[in-house]
Amino acid sequence: MKKRRAGDDIKTYSRRKFLKTVSSSAVAASAGVSFLIPRYAHSNKNTLKILQWNHFVPEYDEWFNDVYTKEWGDKNDTNVVVDNVGMTSLNSRAAAEVTAQKGHDLFMFLRPPPTFEDHVIDHGEIYEECARNNGKPIELAAHSTLNPKTGKYFGFSDSYTPDPVTYRKDLWDDVGVFPRTWDDIRTGGEKILRRHGIPVGIGLAPELDSNMALRSILHTFGASVQNEAGEPVLKSAATREAIKYVKALYDEAMTEEVFTWDPSSNNRFMLAGRGSLTLNAISITRTGESQKIPVSDQIWLAKAAQGPMRQLALYHLMNVYVIWKFADNIDGAKQFLVDYVSNFHAAFLASKLYNFPCFPDSVKDINGLIAADSTAKPAQKYKVLEDVSSWTTNVGYPGHANAAVDEIFSNWLISNMFAQVAKGKMTPDESLAAADREVRTTFDKWRQAGKI
Repeated sequence: MKKRRAGDDIKTYSRRKFLKTVSSSAVAASAGVSFLIPRYAHSNKNTLKILQWNHFVPEYDEWFNDVYTKEWGDKNDTNVVVDNVGMTSLNSRAAAEVTAQKGHDLFMFLRPPPTFEDHVIDHGEIYEECARNNGKPIELAAHSTLNPKTGKYFGFSDSYTPDPVTYRKDLWDDVGVFPRTWDDIRTGGEKILRRHGIPVGIGLAPELDSNMALRSILHTFGASVQNEAGEPVLKSAATREAIKYVKALYDEAMTEEVFTWDPSSNNRFMLAGRGSLTLNAISITRTGESQKIPVSDQIWLAKAAQGPMRQLALYHLMNVYVIWKFADNIDGAKQFLVDYVSNFHAAFLASKLYNFPCFPDSVKDINGLIAADSTAKPAQKYKVLEDVSSWTTNVGYPGHANAAVDEIFSNWLISNMFAQVAKGKMTPDESLAAADREVRTTFDKWRQAGKI
């Protein structure tokens, strides 16, 4: 197979190749956009098994599980079974299915899973078919699911969740600071803590939200784990400055609880009125709205904070579906993803703006939907998300997600690097040197395996 280069448009698969493995007697899928699944007699109804997380917006699961999949299944003579699990269980469940070589036809991760590349099909043809029906995907999708070394798409991303700054407007107005830059966040956060006793909350724990937020800071200082070519470059003056900044932010504006956070701690922190600012998806504001929590009207959103080098944030989550090589219904899983993307307008609304499309043309009126959101208090709270694709990047920036980056993420190496200094257990140079050794060992391992 010809290798695909990083940044290439998704164009290597022809429609003929996509269709050749399925029956010529296929019937129209739910969106009427492609013809892939053979019509089975009702006595031999097919089954499609999907595993994904318990969405932070319950209404999305209600729509996906009880409405969309039922309608799709009826139109395609397929019994669709959806299993939902907690977000922290996804990787262990995936490993169990790979070990057993049995499980779900579609398995959804919340970040790129390149370490499972050898156990999944190449999803490039699905991208090609979706691009034919819905226009080109954003670059973020390819950077999150394409291995430029092997030329294989180890997953398919339908959507991502932005990670804006979430802050208490009343508190920040009171000290006369707007959290536009990371320096603003440090100085304004310190003033709020002194005046009101309410801290900033950027996680320094071995968990997903901390890992994402700290990488955002790292990148805005001009640092990264790897460069665009997939070479380790963590040890740099820029990384050292980012570590020093986080140490200062912790000392001046935070409390020790951030060392023991889990993925929902920042939600509870803000909704209980105990925090002045965090980085998070809109699950905080949506929960506040749905549960009518009084403080939620004062919880506003801002774009990614500007650092010394750039304004950038990692996505909060990246929805990546994989189809296992051992799946029982590979053709049905492919067709489901193609149809789902063509119906993403409904998915975006069901997620209450949580899931942003990787295929922008599938939600052509997205800015109008954001501006007109009827539950936002105050009105147009979510307008800051209109240009979110311009300040959102992937795990592995400025390169692609790869197995080395994924293992480093899973081992919480970056959050631990920052935490050791914030706790006063290591100097910035000591912590950076230790992390750099582990980074280089991990990259060497996966380079020898031929994956980077």
